[in-house]
Amino acid sequence: MYKTLYIFLLITSGLLFAEYKNTNGVASDKSFGDMLKWIRSDVVPEITKIEISSDWEEINLSEDDNYAVWIGHSTFLIKKNGVTILTDPIFSKRASPFRNIGPRRLIPPAIPLNKIPKIDVVTVSHNHYDHLDIRSLKKISKNHPDAIFLVPAGDEKLLQRKRIKNVYNFNWWESIEHMEFVFTFTPVQHWSKRSLFDRNKSLWGGWFIKNKDYSIYHAGDTGYSKDFIDTRLKLGAPKYAFIPIGAYDPEWFMAESHVNPEDAVQIMLDLEAEKAFGMHWATFTLTDEDTIEPKERLKKAVNENGSIDFKSVSPGDVIYLK
Repeated sequence: MYKTLYIFLLITSGLLFAEYKNTNGVASDKSFGDMLKWIRSDVVPEITKIEISSDWEEINLSEDDNYAVWIGHSTFLIKKNGVTILTDPIFSKRASPFRNIGPRRLIPPAIPLNKIPKIDVVTVSHNHYDHLDIRSLKKISKNHPDAIFLVPAGDEKLLQRKRIKNVYNFNWWESIEHMEFVFTFTPVQHWSKRSLFDRNKSLWGGWFIKNKDYSIYHAGDTGYSKDFIDTRLKLGAPKYAFIPIGAYDPEWFMAESHVNPEDAVQIMLDLEAEKAFGMHWATFTLTDEDTIEPKERLKKAVNENGSIDFKSVSPGDVIYLK
């Protein structure tokens, strides 16, 4: 059942020529035969509901400053120098175009949407349903009418059709300055698709968020590539990096567009980030690895790489941005 989203997104691959490609010149694509091979596999992952922390309730989300909270999947609430940023917000019960079919949340959002403080900026990495949840974006737009929405090139029309205002679209390396922050859209290795005829018709990427004090990087969803070295060379090393660690098994099928925990550690090293936090795991069952496996593999990979500071926090934990 958890493979429904991939079936929907991949079964129509090749109907139209891709518009966007990765920086290596290749458009991520798998054959119909590869898809069937994965779907027919008899791997049944062990599903675990991880604990949600109430740590966030001990601070005042509106009045306190310089913190981040992992809400789940790739959604972080970030408050820095009085500016509130929400990344890849998904608060819906399913990561799917359908309300009753598709990957269902294993855990609720650590912070309910109605508890989120005034939002200034929303960043979206790409248009897959577990990252661009249009139902959540509509609610955010209604509740926070002054918020701006930063999306990849090609996705702005989707938001505008839903009457979401203040939408800005970006190609790689394009930036916007807002409230003394500079948001730059950076390349990662992935793909896009939401319907039958739009494969790779919109872009995908990460967000490099720079303030006068330091930078924060959100990698979105990605396979491993040299893009992260290029990002550091162009924009500098971020102090904090949010990097995906899940949705990688079977790796013969997923590695091109989803990193495993060991790859995630290499991304941190490529970025020369001071601290990194794992995301994109334990919220939805999208692939074949056990729910807890990404956390365990990350811990082992970190131990094998000496003194790097890369953690897998619990949803609801407060990360103090110093």
